[in-house]
Amino acid sequence: MDIKEIQSLIKFVAKSGASEVKLETEDLKITIRTGGTGREGETTIVQHVPVAQGMPAAAPMPQAPAAPAPEAAAPKKEEEDSKYITIKSPIIGTFYRKPAPDKPSFVEVGDTIAKGDVLCVIEAMKLFNDIESEVSGKVVKVLVEDSSPVEFDQPLFLIDPS
Repeated sequence: MDIKEIQSLIKFVAKSGASEVKLETEDLKITIRTGGTGREGETTIVQHVPVAQGMPAAAPMPQAPAAPAPEAAAPKKEEEDSKYITIKSPIIGTFYRKPAPDKPSFVEVGDTIAKGDVLCVIEAMKLFNDIESEVSGKVVKVLVEDSSPVEFDQPLFLIDPS
């Protein structure tokens, strides 16, 4: 970054009304503070980071390319999951797999269910709502942990209709 780019950045920040902006790159760290002291103008701090300090910042970079690899695997998983029917939450609330803490779960992975069978309970505003299956099939996966909050339309179960 050259001096003209820094000056234009200072002008932009001053016009934007922001009180402080921090910009950090591999070899440069800039902090721009405007109007905070009651006087007109800007305060700019430009600090060049030595190469030795820049190296640890570069160390996490090999992990960044590793992140797209799981994303590449995600489409394969989505293709596998596309043959299943997803049961989604009809309301916002707390998801429970059991009717009571001392009772067994409504369904387990591998269970065969019929249309209308209760799969779980979602508590919303102190009301417990039975969530019934809309299809017959086999429970392939439970997508939510017991006693965890769920959102409207959040996937809860994967059902194999075959």
